[in-house]
Amino acid sequence: MEPEERPPDAQPPEPAEPDASLLHELVGHLRRNRGELREEWARRITDAQLLRVMTGQEIFSEVTAVYDNYVSALETGSVETLQAYARELSERIVPRGVETHEVLGIVLLLRDVLARSLFAKYQDDFDLLNRILDAYEPAANRIAVTVGVSFVEERERVIRDQQDAIRELSTPVLQVRERLLILPIIGVLDPSRARQLTEQLLGAIQRHRARVVVIDITGVATVDVTVANHLVQTVEAARLMGASAIITGLSSKIAQTLVDLGVDLGMMRTVGDLQGGLEEAERLLGHRAPPRNRPAPTQ
Repeated sequence: MEPEERPPDAQPPEPAEPDASLLHELVGHLRRNRGELREEWARRITDAQLLRVMTGQEIFSEVTAVYDNYVSALETGSVETLQAYARELSERIVPRGVETHEVLGIVLLLRDVLARSLFAKYQDDFDLLNRILDAYEPAANRIAVTVGVSFVEERERVIRDQQDAIRELSTPVLQVRERLLILPIIGVLDPSRARQLTEQLLGAIQRHRARVVVIDITGVATVDVTVANHLVQTVEAARLMGASAIITGLSSKIAQTLVDLGVDLGMMRTVGDLQGGLEEAERLLGHRAPPRNRPAPTQ
């Protein structure tokens, strides 16, 4: 007899809820053996050479807190408290260089330590062991995912903050003199960095009440059409804030790229090198530009 087919739009059956009495028995076992299981987990972490940036005392302290939160999550079915602790833990250990595989490794080690304990306790009752594991494994998997996701999210946040700091350091807006700023750009100028330097520049124009800005791109190897148009928009935004922008260091390759891309260069004031750009800026500000070095006249 062929198995009965479900209608195409039928939903798969929901997984059965774990037996509350089995979870209660499981949690009781984990609490009664708390000391022994924590020590075994800490030993396994050290043997696996995980969390090497932390001392043994620090590892045992964190193991204790994670274990208690872990058991509480098993008992209540709620991971909010564990999730909050995982985020807090991640904030402390990510800056110290703990890697994602280490965090996932210690969570899986705890899962293994607890599972081995259950095998040892219920080895004489295979049916009960299977039912205990059926109640334990889904909850343990959910906890492992919660801790892993919390750590990855914190690590990504730290990386973003570091990237923002690096970008800010790599695009400093410098005040040369009153009302005159210079923005030297070095390295890869991608759309994200182009937006960030525009924000920095406009903020500096407002703070210093600048009238002229020299944007030096000598250190930029290439630009694409998005960045080129963003550069034009930056110049226009500076003009709207009352500052004239001068582009210096435009290489022949970038100049040809801008022409090929059909970028509107009508609003851009360009000068060959930084020295010439500063002299043009002085002229726009009404100051006499310092004379270039000239050979002494012959007698």
